[in-house]
Amino acid sequence: MNSAKNASGLNSLKALIPFLKPYKKEFILAAISLILAACSTLVVPLSFRQIIDMGFVNPSNEDYAQINRTFLILLVVAVVVALTTALRFYVVSWLGERITSDVRQQVYTHVISQSPEFFEETQSGEVLSRLNTDTVLIQTLIGTSVSMFARNCLLFTGGLVMMFFTSARLSVLIFAMLLLIVIPIMIMGRKVRKLSRNSQDKIADASGLAGEKLNAITTIQSFTNEVAESTLFKGYVEEAFQAAKTRFRARALLTFIAIVFGFCSIIAVLWLGAYAVLDNQLSSGELTQFILYSVIVAGAIAGLAEVLGDTQRAIGASERLLELLKLKSHIKNPDKPLSLNEIPENGVSLQFDNISFHYPSNPQSVLNNISLSIEPGELIAIVGRSGAGKSTLFQLLQRFYDPQNGVIKINGVNIHELNLNELRQIIGIVPQDIVIFSDNALENIRYGKLDATDKEVFEAAKIAVADEFILNLPEGYQTFLGDRGIRLSGGQRQRIGIARTLLKNPALLLLDEATSALDSESERLIQLAIEKATQNRTTLVIAHRLATVKKANRIVVFDQGQIVEVGTHEELIQQGGIYSTLAELQFAD
Repeated sequence: MNSAKNASGLNSLKALIPFLKPYKKEFILAAISLILAACSTLVVPLSFRQIIDMGFVNPSNEDYAQINRTFLILLVVAVVVALTTALRFYVVSWLGERITSDVRQQVYTHVISQSPEFFEETQSGEVLSRLNTDTVLIQTLIGTSVSMFARNCLLFTGGLVMMFFTSARLSVLIFAMLLLIVIPIMIMGRKVRKLSRNSQDKIADASGLAGEKLNAITTIQSFTNEVAESTLFKGYVEEAFQAAKTRFRARALLTFIAIVFGFCSIIAVLWLGAYAVLDNQLSSGELTQFILYSVIVAGAIAGLAEVLGDTQRAIGASERLLELLKLKSHIKNPDKPLSLNEIPENGVSLQFDNISFHYPSNPQSVLNNISLSIEPGELIAIVGRSGAGKSTLFQLLQRFYDPQNGVIKINGVNIHELNLNELRQIIGIVPQDIVIFSDNALENIRYGKLDATDKEVFEAAKIAVADEFILNLPEGYQTFLGDRGIRLSGGQRQRIGIARTLLKNPALLLLDEATSALDSESERLIQLAIEKATQNRTTLVIAHRLATVKKANRIVVFDQGQIVEVGTHEELIQQGGIYSTLAELQFAD
């Protein structure tokens, strides 16, 4: 597999072409300025040849005038080189930034559309490393390396052509010797690309570890594991450094070989050229011209060797980014989605037909032949021991995963035949672990409905009993809640989450332990809020605290991935089964 990836290095760069196409005008402008700058540079040796051959041997008044014209031309050439180089720098820098932003945006958009299965196997820190570090390498490639490569190719080609015009015999010799440089450069270049890929992978590993640990900072400090975590991270960073050291050692060797071989071949040929002048086979001006073109060619070779190293790193970065862009989510929209049409005022109906499921990363079955019918407007409580498959049912409803067997229907329509956005827009969920964004309270609630007015946000917060504590914050609704809501208690975070979901006003409400982090008083208030929220909509409630589900129309008891009991609170107590046992433990008082 690695050899296949190495062979497709150039294909990785070709995959960037769609990002370049929108900016054809800018590339044409950069190319024109690049060509003008290179051609102007190649004019300089011709001027020096004229000055030496015409101005220093028996000079006449006409020769003085010629020298003046030549230096005036040199001055004009210098201005042209300065202007075109500055223009090229601006345009290619703009292109580098613009295209990098486009790549970063597309990769991010693609990643957040992936199903949760992708995140089971990929650390978020690694994705961030690809978004940041790898895109910077592509920016360097487009904003610097490509133009330097083109410039050096033009100077190399133009210099060689002019050397042939000056002295074909010497040029054939130098060209034959320069060909010997290509072989070691190609061999070393392939090695540099492999090492670049490895170095970037190590950096991604370190970023992934750091991202995970920083999100668990309180746990680390509670267990006083700061030293151990620092040592662990140091190991990852050291591995990244060693990989980078190996990479830039190989790149330095590549540069050394290219420059030494290039200059040695030129020096050897110029040595012969000096003898040609003594034998009157060349004039002093022609030799000077040949030397200057040789210097231009040698400089171009050195520049190409340097650019080659950047290109190899960019290929490695492109491969890693393209791996993300090539990912296909297992959860896809249907080619011809159906529509639910108008949602009934009292909610939606649900139908689970023989649902069986296991997570892709774990073959152990989580749900086995689950069948359940729910009428519009019903409040269904789902209870059972931890790991019984309750929360998994919610994930299947939102199509974060698809069951291996069975069908889920909403209003009689298979959810596989619905557009994902339409499906998820009618569903509102209050998870057990509420996500709080690094923003103020107002915007955290408004996340449930991005176009909601402030008044709508305030109403949702009041229903969720979040209004009282928010108004007591230093800046009220404008108070920044900290990274992941670190400035809030667990109960406050849950009330923010409930308010966010109520603002969405979904036809199907999913409550996954929505009151688990609340004190008794807050729980009582939230229960009143939930009673209001469940009106005119279908509601599924997962709860371990059975006091919260007594008023449910039906209680569904899960055990080891199966439905083992269904009934009201009183009916299940009389049956003396699992629910009765759980209730006896909780209501022992």
